[in-house]
Amino acid sequence: MFWDKIAVIYEPMETIYNGKANESAGNYVASQIHPEDSVLECACGTGIFSRKVAARCRKLTATDFSPKMLKKAAKKCKRYGNITFENGNILNLKYADNSFDKALAANVIHLLDDPDQALSELKRVVKPGGQLILPVYLNENSKSASCAASLANKVGANFKRQFTTESYKQFYRDRGFDLVDFYVAEGRMSCGIAVLSVKKRAS
Repeated sequence: MFWDKIAVIYEPMETIYNGKANESAGNYVASQIHPEDSVLECACGTGIFSRKVAARCRKLTATDFSPKMLKKAAKKCKRYGNITFENGNILNLKYADNSFDKALAANVIHLLDDPDQALSELKRVVKPGGQLILPVYLNENSKSASCAASLANKVGANFKRQFTTESYKQFYRDRGFDLVDFYVAEGRMSCGIAVLSVKKRAS
């Protein structure tokens, strides 16, 4: 698996190349978390966002498809007693409906063949009135971002789509979500963070 293979070098490379954007994005995500929140994080990777969230929430369930990424994340987050790490697939979450106050899925929507299935699952497991927090890398037609995306594809990351600020906002509007907030963490490859409200139809 590609993500297992790069688990050792993922965070150092991210920090060198895009540390400014990651730090800003992490701080913004943390600002959306409240002390009473139970949070699900999908695609947690090595725990770059997990550490920020765990410091703010009541409980964090951090999941990833890659066992080696999870191992790295657990090591880096060992100071936090409120995190549970579990192997998980964002397309088929094992949690009951309405289990979490908020769900975070960072830098994964652009990698998925079926992002609508992932959004459906995230919406299902979050309580009505809760929020989805969805950071994603942006390509505003900058040379740096285009080169980074091209390199990522060559080594196996396999971007299925690339977003600008406006196309990322429209992606959620087209799917009927209410965009509560949107923040851009500037960097070599900027990160756009969509905060969506979860509303469910009465059964």
